[in-house]
Amino acid sequence: MITLSVVVPVRDGERYIADALASLCRNARHDFEFIVVDDGSVDATGDIADDYRAGLPGLEVLRNPVPLGLADARNTGLSAASGRYVTFMDGDDWLAPGYLARLVEAVDGLGCDFVRTDHVQVEGRKRVVHRAPLARRGSVHDPRDAILPAGVRTMVDYPYAWAGVYRRSLGDLLHFPGSLHTAEDRPWIWRLHTQAASFAAVSLAGVFYRRQVSGSLTQVGDERQLHFFDAFELVFKDLEEKFLPKAVRNFCALLAHHLELADRFTPELRARFEERGAQLAGALPPAMVAEAVSGMSAEREAVLRALLPGLPADSRKRHVQEDL
Repeated sequence: MITLSVVVPVRDGERYIADALASLCRNARHDFEFIVVDDGSVDATGDIADDYRAGLPGLEVLRNPVPLGLADARNTGLSAASGRYVTFMDGDDWLAPGYLARLVEAVDGLGCDFVRTDHVQVEGRKRVVHRAPLARRGSVHDPRDAILPAGVRTMVDYPYAWAGVYRRSLGDLLHFPGSLHTAEDRPWIWRLHTQAASFAAVSLAGVFYRRQVSGSLTQVGDERQLHFFDAFELVFKDLEEKFLPKAVRNFCALLAHHLELADRFTPELRARFEERGAQLAGALPPAMVAEAVSGMSAEREAVLRALLPGLPADSRKRHVQEDL
Protein backbone atom coordinates (compact mmCIF):
# COMPACT_ATOMS: atom_id res chain seq x y z
CA MET A 1 0.00 0.00 0.00
CA ILE A 2 1.50 3.34 -1.15
CA THR A 3 0.89 6.29 1.16
CA LEU A 4 2.37 9.11 -0.94
CA SER A 5 3.03 9.61 -4.65
CA VAL A 6 5.49 12.36 -5.61
CA VAL A 7 5.09 13.58 -9.20
CA VAL A 8 8.18 15.26 -10.70
CA PRO A 9 7.72 16.73 -14.20
CA VAL A 10 10.94 17.80 -15.88
CA ARG A 11 12.14 18.87 -19.30
CA ASP A 12 15.81 19.42 -20.22
CA GLY A 13 16.70 19.57 -16.55
CA GLU A 14 20.11 17.89 -16.54
CA ARG A 15 21.60 20.81 -14.61
CA TYR A 16 19.36 20.35 -11.56
CA ILE A 17 17.59 16.98 -11.67
CA ALA A 18 20.33 15.23 -9.68
CA ASP A 19 19.83 17.69 -6.80
CA ALA A 20 16.08 17.05 -6.91
CA LEU A 21 16.47 13.27 -6.89
CA ALA A 22 19.15 13.34 -4.20
CA SER A 23 16.73 15.24 -1.98
CA LEU A 24 14.09 12.57 -2.64
CA CYS A 25 16.60 9.91 -1.54
CA ARG A 26 16.79 11.76 1.78
CA ASN A 27 12.98 11.55 2.00
CA ALA A 28 12.49 7.96 0.81
CA ARG A 29 10.25 5.54 2.68
CA HIS A 30 9.01 2.08 1.78
CA ASP A 31 5.44 3.38 1.26
CA PHE A 32 6.43 6.36 -0.92
CA GLU A 33 6.67 6.30 -4.72
CA PHE A 34 8.43 8.82 -6.95
CA ILE A 35 7.21 9.36 -10.50
CA VAL A 36 9.56 11.35 -12.72
CA VAL A 37 7.95 12.43 -15.99
CA ASP A 38 10.63 13.27 -18.55
CA ASP A 39 8.71 15.58 -20.86
CA GLY A 40 10.54 15.13 -24.16
CA SER A 41 14.00 16.12 -22.90
CA VAL A 42 16.79 16.27 -25.48
CA ASP A 43 19.57 16.43 -22.89
CA ALA A 44 20.72 13.86 -20.31
CA THR A 45 17.76 14.31 -17.95
CA GLY A 46 16.33 10.83 -18.53
CA ASP A 47 19.71 9.12 -18.18
CA ILE A 48 20.41 10.90 -14.90
CA ALA A 49 17.01 9.88 -13.57
CA ASP A 50 17.65 6.27 -14.58
CA ASP A 51 20.92 6.34 -12.64
CA TYR A 52 18.93 6.88 -9.42
CA ARG A 53 16.79 3.74 -9.76
CA ALA A 54 19.07 1.67 -7.53
CA GLY A 55 19.41 4.32 -4.82
CA LEU A 56 15.81 5.53 -4.74
CA PRO A 57 13.30 2.76 -4.02
CA GLY A 58 9.91 3.40 -5.59
CA LEU A 59 11.32 5.48 -8.46
CA GLU A 60 9.55 5.24 -11.81
CA VAL A 61 10.71 7.20 -14.85
CA LEU A 62 8.11 7.90 -17.54
CA ARG A 63 9.02 9.48 -20.86
CA ASN A 64 7.00 11.59 -23.24
CA PRO A 65 8.57 11.22 -26.71
CA VAL A 66 7.80 14.88 -27.45
CA PRO A 67 7.21 17.73 -24.98
CA LEU A 68 3.58 18.01 -23.91
CA GLY A 69 4.01 20.84 -21.40
CA LEU A 70 4.01 21.05 -17.61
CA ALA A 71 0.26 20.53 -17.20
CA ASP A 72 0.13 17.32 -19.24
CA ALA A 73 3.37 16.06 -17.71
CA ARG A 74 1.84 16.44 -14.26
CA ASN A 75 -1.33 14.74 -15.49
CA THR A 76 0.75 11.84 -16.80
CA GLY A 77 2.27 11.44 -13.35
CA LEU A 78 -1.14 11.69 -11.67
CA SER A 79 -2.49 8.93 -13.90
CA ALA A 80 0.38 6.65 -12.84
CA ALA A 81 0.11 7.50 -9.12
CA SER A 82 -1.20 4.90 -6.67
CA GLY A 83 -0.71 6.66 -3.34
CA ARG A 84 -3.40 7.70 -0.90
CA TYR A 85 -1.93 11.19 -1.16
CA VAL A 86 -0.08 12.99 -3.94
CA THR A 87 2.31 15.92 -4.02
CA PHE A 88 4.41 17.58 -6.70
CA MET A 89 7.98 18.77 -7.09
CA ASP A 90 9.50 20.60 -10.05
CA GLY A 91 12.67 19.11 -11.48
CA ASP A 92 14.80 22.15 -10.63
CA ASP A 93 13.75 22.33 -6.96
CA TRP A 94 14.66 20.23 -3.92
CA LEU A 95 13.24 19.13 -0.56
CA ALA A 96 14.56 19.30 2.98
CA PRO A 97 15.40 15.92 4.58
CA GLY A 98 12.34 14.36 6.22
CA TYR A 99 9.94 16.90 4.70
CA LEU A 100 7.67 14.35 3.01
CA ALA A 101 7.16 12.34 6.22
CA ARG A 102 6.12 15.53 8.03
CA LEU A 103 3.80 16.40 5.15
CA VAL A 104 2.04 13.03 5.42
CA GLU A 105 1.87 13.35 9.21
CA ALA A 106 0.15 16.74 8.80
CA VAL A 107 -2.53 15.61 6.34
CA ASP A 108 -3.10 12.36 8.24
CA GLY A 109 -3.56 14.22 11.49
CA LEU A 110 -5.87 16.87 10.09
CA GLY A 111 -7.95 14.48 7.96
CA CYS A 112 -8.78 17.10 5.30
CA ASP A 113 -8.80 17.02 1.49
CA PHE A 114 -5.58 18.98 1.08
CA VAL A 115 -2.92 20.79 3.08
CA ARG A 116 -0.91 23.81 1.92
CA THR A 117 2.57 24.66 3.14
CA ASP A 118 5.06 27.50 3.11
CA HIS A 119 8.16 27.34 0.89
CA VAL A 120 11.70 28.68 0.62
CA GLN A 121 12.48 30.81 -2.43
CA VAL A 122 16.05 30.46 -3.67
CA GLU A 123 17.96 33.00 -5.77
CA GLY A 124 21.66 32.21 -5.81
CA ARG A 125 22.74 32.14 -2.17
CA LYS A 126 19.67 34.03 -0.99
CA ARG A 127 16.94 32.13 0.91
CA VAL A 128 13.57 33.71 1.74
CA VAL A 129 10.64 31.91 3.38
CA HIS A 130 7.30 32.63 1.68
CA ARG A 131 4.27 31.86 3.80
CA ALA A 132 0.96 30.58 2.53
CA PRO A 133 -1.52 33.44 3.06
CA LEU A 134 -3.79 31.71 5.59
CA ALA A 135 -2.84 32.91 9.08
CA ARG A 136 -4.77 30.22 10.98
CA ARG A 137 -2.45 27.23 11.00
CA GLY A 138 -3.07 23.60 11.85
CA SER A 139 -6.88 23.71 11.76
CA VAL A 140 -9.35 22.59 9.10
CA HIS A 141 -11.33 25.13 7.04
CA ASP A 142 -13.75 25.32 4.16
CA PRO A 143 -11.63 26.15 1.07
CA ARG A 144 -14.30 28.60 -0.12
CA ASP A 145 -13.77 30.67 3.02
CA ALA A 146 -10.14 31.26 2.01
CA ILE A 147 -10.91 32.99 -1.32
CA LEU A 148 -12.10 36.39 -0.08
CA PRO A 149 -11.73 39.26 0.68
CA ALA A 150 -10.87 40.59 -2.75
CA GLY A 151 -8.50 43.32 -1.58
CA VAL A 152 -5.98 41.19 0.32
CA ARG A 153 -3.75 38.26 -0.55
CA THR A 154 -5.59 34.97 -0.03
CA MET A 155 -5.04 31.31 -0.83
CA VAL A 156 -6.05 31.63 -4.50
CA ASP A 157 -3.11 34.03 -4.86
CA TYR A 158 -0.81 31.18 -3.78
CA PRO A 159 -1.30 28.65 -6.60
CA TYR A 160 1.91 26.60 -6.32
CA ALA A 161 0.92 22.94 -6.65
CA TRP A 162 4.20 21.79 -5.09
CA ALA A 163 3.47 23.68 -1.85
CA GLY A 164 1.12 21.10 -0.42
CA VAL A 165 -0.27 17.57 -0.37
CA TYR A 166 -3.61 16.33 -1.72
CA ARG A 167 -5.86 13.31 -1.31
CA ARG A 168 -5.73 11.40 -4.55
CA SER A 169 -9.45 10.67 -4.09
CA LEU A 170 -10.04 14.29 -5.20
CA GLY A 171 -9.73 12.78 -8.68
CA ASP A 172 -10.34 15.21 -11.53
CA LEU A 173 -9.96 18.21 -9.22
CA LEU A 174 -6.23 17.48 -9.20
CA HIS A 175 -5.80 17.40 -12.97
CA PHE A 176 -4.43 20.44 -14.75
CA PRO A 177 -5.88 22.02 -17.93
CA GLY A 178 -3.74 20.24 -20.52
CA SER A 179 -4.28 22.95 -23.12
CA LEU A 180 -2.19 25.37 -21.07
CA HIS A 181 1.59 25.65 -21.19
CA THR A 182 1.74 28.50 -18.67
CA ALA A 183 -0.53 29.68 -15.82
CA GLU A 184 -2.02 26.16 -15.56
CA ASP A 185 -2.00 26.49 -11.77
CA ARG A 186 -4.42 29.45 -11.77
CA PRO A 187 -7.64 27.64 -12.80
CA TRP A 188 -6.36 24.61 -10.86
CA ILE A 189 -6.19 26.46 -7.51
CA TRP A 190 -9.54 28.17 -8.08
CA ARG A 191 -11.20 24.81 -8.83
CA LEU A 192 -9.73 23.29 -5.67
CA HIS A 193 -10.97 26.13 -3.50
CA THR A 194 -14.46 26.27 -4.98
CA GLN A 195 -15.11 22.50 -5.16
CA ALA A 196 -13.09 20.64 -2.49
CA ALA A 197 -14.63 20.16 0.94
CA SER A 198 -11.83 20.90 3.40
CA PHE A 199 -8.24 22.10 3.69
CA ALA A 200 -5.64 23.39 6.10
CA ALA A 201 -2.38 25.33 6.10
CA VAL A 202 0.59 24.25 8.20
CA SER A 203 3.85 25.95 9.13
CA LEU A 204 6.12 23.63 7.18
CA ALA A 205 8.68 25.05 4.73
CA GLY A 206 10.55 22.14 3.21
CA VAL A 207 10.32 22.94 -0.52
CA PHE A 208 13.23 24.92 -1.93
CA TYR A 209 12.00 26.71 -5.04
CA ARG A 210 14.62 27.94 -7.49
CA ARG A 211 13.69 31.27 -9.03
CA GLN A 212 15.07 33.00 -12.13
CA VAL A 213 16.19 29.70 -13.66
CA SER A 214 17.14 30.14 -17.31
CA GLY A 215 14.60 28.44 -19.57
CA SER A 216 11.85 28.21 -16.95
CA LEU A 217 8.38 29.19 -18.09
CA THR A 218 8.43 32.30 -15.90
CA GLN A 219 11.44 33.56 -17.86
CA VAL A 220 10.52 32.80 -21.46
CA GLY A 221 8.84 35.35 -23.72
CA ASP A 222 7.29 33.19 -26.42
CA GLU A 223 3.69 32.46 -27.41
CA ARG A 224 3.14 30.27 -24.38
CA GLN A 225 2.71 33.46 -22.34
CA LEU A 226 -0.58 34.03 -24.17
CA HIS A 227 -1.96 31.01 -22.30
CA PHE A 228 -2.25 33.36 -19.32
CA PHE A 229 -5.47 34.63 -20.90
CA ASP A 230 -6.79 31.13 -21.62
CA ALA A 231 -6.14 30.27 -17.99
CA PHE A 232 -8.17 33.19 -16.70
CA GLU A 233 -10.97 32.52 -19.13
CA LEU A 234 -11.24 29.16 -17.37
CA VAL A 235 -11.17 30.91 -13.98
CA PHE A 236 -13.98 33.26 -14.96
CA LYS A 237 -16.10 30.55 -16.59
CA ASP A 238 -19.15 29.79 -14.41
CA LEU A 239 -17.55 31.58 -11.44
CA GLU A 240 -19.99 32.52 -8.68
CA GLU A 241 -20.74 36.24 -8.62
CA LYS A 242 -19.51 36.73 -5.06
CA PHE A 243 -16.03 35.54 -6.08
CA LEU A 244 -15.82 37.63 -9.25
CA PRO A 245 -14.25 40.76 -7.64
CA LYS A 246 -11.41 38.62 -6.32
CA ALA A 247 -10.82 36.94 -9.68
CA VAL A 248 -10.87 40.31 -11.46
CA ARG A 249 -8.36 41.77 -9.03
CA ASN A 250 -6.20 38.65 -9.37
CA PHE A 251 -6.28 38.93 -13.17
CA CYS A 252 -5.56 42.67 -13.25
CA ALA A 253 -2.58 42.36 -10.89
CA LEU A 254 -1.04 39.58 -12.97
CA LEU A 255 -1.79 41.39 -16.22
CA ALA A 256 0.09 44.43 -14.92
CA HIS A 257 2.98 42.20 -13.86
CA HIS A 258 3.23 40.69 -17.35
CA LEU A 259 3.04 44.12 -18.99
CA GLU A 260 5.88 45.35 -16.78
CA LEU A 261 8.00 42.50 -18.18
CA ALA A 262 6.83 42.93 -21.78
CA ASP A 263 10.33 43.79 -23.03
CA ARG A 264 10.98 40.03 -23.20
CA PHE A 265 8.39 39.82 -26.00
CA THR A 266 8.97 40.49 -29.67
CA PRO A 267 7.07 43.57 -30.88
CA GLU A 268 4.53 41.32 -32.62
CA LEU A 269 3.96 39.16 -29.54
CA ARG A 270 3.71 42.22 -27.31
CA ALA A 271 1.01 43.61 -29.58
CA ARG A 272 -0.89 40.33 -29.44
CA PHE A 273 -0.50 40.17 -25.66
CA GLU A 274 -1.84 43.70 -25.23
CA GLU A 275 -4.72 42.95 -27.59
CA ARG A 276 -5.72 39.84 -25.64
CA GLY A 277 -5.38 41.74 -22.38
CA ALA A 278 -7.62 44.56 -23.54
CA GLN A 279 -10.18 42.09 -24.90
CA LEU A 280 -10.47 40.04 -21.73
CA ALA A 281 -10.45 43.06 -19.43
CA GLY A 282 -13.10 44.66 -21.66
CA ALA A 283 -15.35 41.63 -21.20
CA LEU A 284 -15.34 42.07 -17.40
CA PRO A 285 -17.60 44.47 -15.43
CA PRO A 286 -16.01 47.93 -15.95
CA ALA A 287 -16.69 49.14 -12.42
CA MET A 288 -15.08 46.02 -11.00
CA VAL A 289 -12.00 46.43 -13.18
CA ALA A 290 -11.78 50.12 -12.26
CA GLU A 291 -11.95 49.28 -8.57
CA ALA A 292 -9.22 46.65 -8.92
CA VAL A 293 -6.94 48.93 -10.93
CA SER A 294 -7.42 51.89 -8.60
CA GLY A 295 -6.31 49.79 -5.67
CA MET A 296 -2.88 49.09 -7.18
CA SER A 297 0.37 50.98 -7.03
CA ALA A 298 0.58 54.15 -9.12
CA GLU A 299 2.98 52.42 -11.53
CA ARG A 300 0.71 49.44 -12.14
CA GLU A 301 -2.37 51.61 -12.38
CA ALA A 302 -0.65 53.70 -15.07
CA VAL A 303 0.32 50.57 -17.03
CA LEU A 304 -3.23 49.24 -17.01
CA ARG A 305 -4.90 52.56 -17.78
CA ALA A 306 -2.61 52.93 -20.79
CA LEU A 307 -3.87 49.54 -21.98
CA LEU A 308 -7.50 50.37 -21.12
CA PRO A 309 -7.92 54.06 -22.03
CA GLY A 310 -11.71 53.94 -21.65
CA LEU A 311 -11.59 52.59 -18.12
CA PRO A 312 -13.59 54.80 -15.74
CA ALA A 313 -12.00 56.10 -12.59
CA ASP A 314 -13.13 54.35 -9.44
CA SER A 315 -15.74 56.62 -7.81
CA ARG A 316 -14.67 55.75 -4.30
CA LYS A 317 -11.07 56.68 -5.04
CA ARG A 318 -12.20 59.96 -6.62
CA HIS A 319 -14.22 60.69 -3.49
CA VAL A 320 -11.18 60.07 -1.28
CA GLN A 321 -9.04 62.35 -3.43
CA GLU A 322 -11.68 65.10 -3.29
CA ASP A 323 -11.79 64.81 0.50
CA LEU A 324 -8.02 65.18 0.63
